[in-house]
Amino acid sequence: MTEQGRRYVIVSPVRDEEKYLPRTIESMINQTVRATQYVLIDDGSTDRTAEIIKEAAKNHPWIRYVKRPDRGVRKVGPGVVEAFYDGMAAITAPEYDFIGKMDGDLSFGPRYFETLFEKFEKDPLLGGASGKIYLVLDDGGLAEERHADEMVVGGMQFYRTKCFQDMGGFVRQVMWDGIAFHRCRMAGWRTGSLPDKELMIYDHRIIGSSHKSIYHGRIRWGWGQYFMGTHPLYILAVGLYRMLERPFVTGGLLIIFGYFKGMLTRSERYEYPGFRRSLHAWQFERLGLGSRLEKLPPPPQ
Repeated sequence: MTEQGRRYVIVSPVRDEEKYLPRTIESMINQTVRATQYVLIDDGSTDRTAEIIKEAAKNHPWIRYVKRPDRGVRKVGPGVVEAFYDGMAAITAPEYDFIGKMDGDLSFGPRYFETLFEKFEKDPLLGGASGKIYLVLDDGGLAEERHADEMVVGGMQFYRTKCFQDMGGFVRQVMWDGIAFHRCRMAGWRTGSLPDKELMIYDHRIIGSSHKSIYHGRIRWGWGQYFMGTHPLYILAVGLYRMLERPFVTGGLLIIFGYFKGMLTRSERYEYPGFRRSLHAWQFERLGLGSRLEKLPPPPQ
């Protein structure tokens, strides 16, 4: 992959991230393959987030600060995606080969993007990828956060621009990241979170904890699975699996509750031709009860 083929832009919607954001910005500055542009969207922060971004932008012209009106509260899911699209609109780079959405509470090593490009170069069907993500515990230890190997980590989305266009971009609703990688598969692309020490991502805040509480976040997660179109059998398996992580047992039960609450209240669902059929086939394959509809050649070794 030539240097021209490694042009990438990163958009980060952030709100009240003064505690974590300096680590994230430092990780971007230290990359061996620097971003063409790094756009940070201040989504109504009331702390020092704006000051931190402006200072970085003053010292690094490829970093850009964009102010978004304060909606009054942190709005996860659709709010984050809306902020992301405001960031995309602020991109001034005329061309770029890759686009990413990144949270403001992560850190990662200096060869992160260089290593990702090596993976993309080897596999022309790899449309989106990330490393594995690890929660930094209070005692300094690490706990790997559970993600399907085929799913790009939600907080560190990174796609070929062509793949991003083919999957229709991000849906402005909860579970947008899950919908994204299933749409990629339907469009003939491969995606994944890759186990490589150079691609380790460190998460400094527990995933899915919501702006209210981790319990509210798990209910929202379950509703998001209903919105996406997940099969009831699969959500039961997910709930049981997630009982093994914090908050133990309760978290998995709340995911199941959120899903069936959506079903009983006849909440809205994601509609795209053939999506639910493809999703269910993939989920049944995961349960050992069938096989997926889309067949891609195996990735090169």
